Amino acid sequence: MNREDIMSQMNDRSREVFQRIVESYLATGEPVGSRTLTRTLSESVSAATIRNVMQDLEFLGLLNSPHASAGRLPTQAGLRMFVDGLLEMDEVTNQDREKLDATLGSNDRDVGVMLDRIGSALSGLTQGASLVLAPKHEAPIKHIEFVSLAADRALVVLVFADGHVENRVFTPPLGQTPSSMREAANFLNAIAVGLTISELRGRIAREIKSRRQELDVLAQDLVKTGLAVWENEGEQTERLIVRGRANLIEGSDDVEALDRVRALFDDLERKRDIAEFLELTDAGEGVRIFIGSENKLFSLSGSSLVVSPYMNSDRKIIGAVGVIGPTRLNYGRIVPIVNYTAQMVGKLISDGG
Repeated sequence: MNREDIMSQMNDRSREVFQRIVESYLATGEPVGSRTLTRTLSESVSAATIRNVMQDLEFLGLLNSPHASAGRLPTQAGLRMFVDGLLEMDEVTNQDREKLDATLGSNDRDVGVMLDRIGSALSGLTQGASLVLAPKHEAPIKHIEFVSLAADRALVVLVFADGHVENRVFTPPLGQTPSSMREAANFLNAIAVGLTISELRGRIAREIKSRRQELDVLAQDLVKTGLAVWENEGEQTERLIVRGRANLIEGSDDVEALDRVRALFDDLERKRDIAEFLELTDAGEGVRIFIGSENKLFSLSGSSLVVSPYMNSDRKIIGAVGVIGPTRLNYGRIVPIVNYTAQMVGKLISDGG
């Protein structure tokens, strides 16, 4: 059931009860009981009536009860519903604005140092952990190297045409070996010279699309004749299953077509792996909120992330700032602060630090 469907099943009373429960939870972290709500609702209703409303909200998946006799808490779906549809944003206070602006008051023009100060100020203001992703280097690439550190950790060394060198640790796609990483690096170095990271990512995407189209054409006849069938077609795990392999021995044309399909499919899978090596960046603007398991990084800790990208003077996303904290963050206050900080950093970068 989507947000619109759920909202359509809520009247003014149930919407207010839900909003009061979430706001109380965000402020105290404690379950809210029906008797407490009788003192805060805009209309005078009995505790029994409120309990019925709470049961309806629980049925919709918006609330749950930690104990049989306790009050209610919002679920992750309930928090998402509140953030998307009922959250009231505060204005950034003058005091918060002044503390953030003060980080730019130094004569130190080192962007890294300044971002560290901004991150410290953001953490102090929100009482959460700050996240500051430094600007991505957009100079043309000269050389790429992948180094395997462990089964689940690898290092990419990026050498840019302007002499800048970056080392980034990342988690490689499953099943990658040192030899496959060397193969990926060789392929990238053959096409990457003169391209920025963003341009290289686009080139890889076009390669995947082109090879996929070629694969579809070659596989079409095999599938039509029943010699082969797609499994999980269109998905990341798709594969071509060949039937009646003994029959192929008699028809050399089919054997050649099958060999071409296999070669193309192997090539497609390699390019998909290579594409995963390149750091992905969301293209959307504005503040985004990830609650609990919506972000795989926080699926176990139950934390939330409020993050906003910042842009350079060409309106290209080059980094991000954010706040990590418990799911009961004061979203109404923190979202505007994160947004203001992202705009401030973007202006700093655009003005040349």
